[in-house]
Amino acid sequence: METGDVPTLPRGHHNLSRAEVRAAQRIRLLMAMVQVVADQGYAATTVAEVLRRAHISRQTFYQHFADKQDCFLTAFDEASNLLISMMEAALGAPDDPPLTRVDRVLATYLGALAATPSLARTFLIEVYGAGRAAVSRRLAVQERFAAAIGDVVTGGRSWPGGLDPKFVGRVVVGAVSALVTACVDAGEYDELPRLRERLVALVAAVLSGIDQG
Repeated sequence: METGDVPTLPRGHHNLSRAEVRAAQRIRLLMAMVQVVADQGYAATTVAEVLRRAHISRQTFYQHFADKQDCFLTAFDEASNLLISMMEAALGAPDDPPLTRVDRVLATYLGALAATPSLARTFLIEVYGAGRAAVSRRLAVQERFAAAIGDVVTGGRSWPGGLDPKFVGRVVVGAVSALVTACVDAGEYDELPRLRERLVALVAAVLSGIDQG
């Protein structure tokens, strides 16, 4: 879900069906929500400002969403699912070298965040101001990443000392999250792809530890 200027529907006669119009309205509202939250912060975001950016009526907004949080959570879910799909595709074949697979995933993840600053700020920073439901979603996404990365890094093997693959994945994802969030908070989006080399080196060290265990 890109977040440039929010597109508008053509005025007057058009060939869009009612379902297509509703789908377009929904996308515009989600894009506007991301933009406003990125610009103003979740707490300061109002439905009125989202409507102004989307050029959509209040009545139409409430045909799609119950309230501001519902719209925000929907935007989070859709953006997260898209990113997860991209990362799963980047993993490639299970028999590829683990470090190669992780490298591809990091390239995809960091590149996507650098290309969409509004999404990065909204869902890595502002998500924590959107209530317990939003934080729970954020943590659930991290768990999905941790499970995938842990399985790739360890190949299903236990870490020396009995630590399970998911824990190893959490350690890697925690390091990625901390570094990425710091860059986003500082507005240093161009720095995100440059984290890749250091993070791959970290995972290489993890793999070395497993092999020596």
